[in-house]
Amino acid sequence: MSADDARFMALALSLGRRGQGLCWPNPAVGCVIVQGGRIVGRGWTQPGGRPHAEPLALAQAGELARGATAYVSLEPCAHHGRTPPCAEALIAAGIARVVCPIKDSDPRVSGQGLAMLRAAGIAVTTGVLEAQARRDHAGFFTRIAAGRPMVTLKLASSFDGRIATATGESRWITGPEARRMVHAMRARHDAVMIGAGTARADDPSLTVRDLGTRHQPVRVVISRHLDLPLLGQLARSAREVPLWLCHGPSADAERRHAWEGLGARLLPCRVSGLQIDPADALRQLGAAGLTRVFCEGGSALAGSLLAADLVDELVGVTAGLGLGAEGLASVGALGLDRLAEAPRFALLDSRPVGPDLMHHWVRNRSPG
Repeated sequence: MSADDARFMALALSLGRRGQGLCWPNPAVGCVIVQGGRIVGRGWTQPGGRPHAEPLALAQAGELARGATAYVSLEPCAHHGRTPPCAEALIAAGIARVVCPIKDSDPRVSGQGLAMLRAAGIAVTTGVLEAQARRDHAGFFTRIAAGRPMVTLKLASSFDGRIATATGESRWITGPEARRMVHAMRARHDAVMIGAGTARADDPSLTVRDLGTRHQPVRVVISRHLDLPLLGQLARSAREVPLWLCHGPSADAERRHAWEGLGARLLPCRVSGLQIDPADALRQLGAAGLTRVFCEGGSALAGSLLAADLVDELVGVTAGLGLGAEGLASVGALGLDRLAEAPRFALLDSRPVGPDLMHHWVRNRSPG
């Protein structure tokens, strides 16, 4: 891998990340066209998934694309959908070389785009910054492989792992810098998800704020009985910002009708024991097109996701205060008897955020 290949691929990946949370169910792809060491075209997947990154970069490059190198953060598509294949667009533009980090796991592509390029006489280089590309496209890959979105679980807690006092007071355990960081994380996901208890206790809006005008993620609430406040912030904004409610088969018909009347989308899910089956809820969300879900608790939902091994990344924001054993634990019961049964994650990043500490963890195995 040359230094230039690594540099231009890093740029393509960073451009692709601009589309995260905006282009589901499509992958967020970036493309850079380089001619004679100079960038002549750039593009990334646009909101809603169209246009793709490659045609945007090619349009910007114009005739300078002929004989150039295209750095694409995922294998160019090879199938006809709402737009022609991007591999065909690269061929037609006269691109001489394509560099991409990783194959597309979608069976409609999966090597066919690269084969199409090679058959046209285009030099193809793969594997450049592959590890970063796998992380960037983890949501897309997880939906293809497991039929569910990637799940990031965020827990903002005291030093002793509590998310509220014994009386339920929780605003604010962490500082404004950490809360702004969380809004930026929300913006990079397709959906923000909470449990019914959190919705009732906090009356949250779950919107992205203080980051300028932008598309809002879907709000998802897991509520077996749909016993959520019909006059709360979620209900009042259901027509302006998408609200999806995962409920059980026994949810009251009048409540179902009321929420649909408010503009919410209802997703019937199976029940396991006394709660919504988290695996089935995520399958429903995956079937609806979501690839990246940012879960903000509460403790029961966090526990059910961890117990079912459905968490792909953990983001902890820890504040320097203690709330004691009487406070509300950040994670509900997992039913563990031995340490070996506990889900383990590898530390990816750790840094101060204002007066608090952020720590980011990832699973050590492939999604799904």
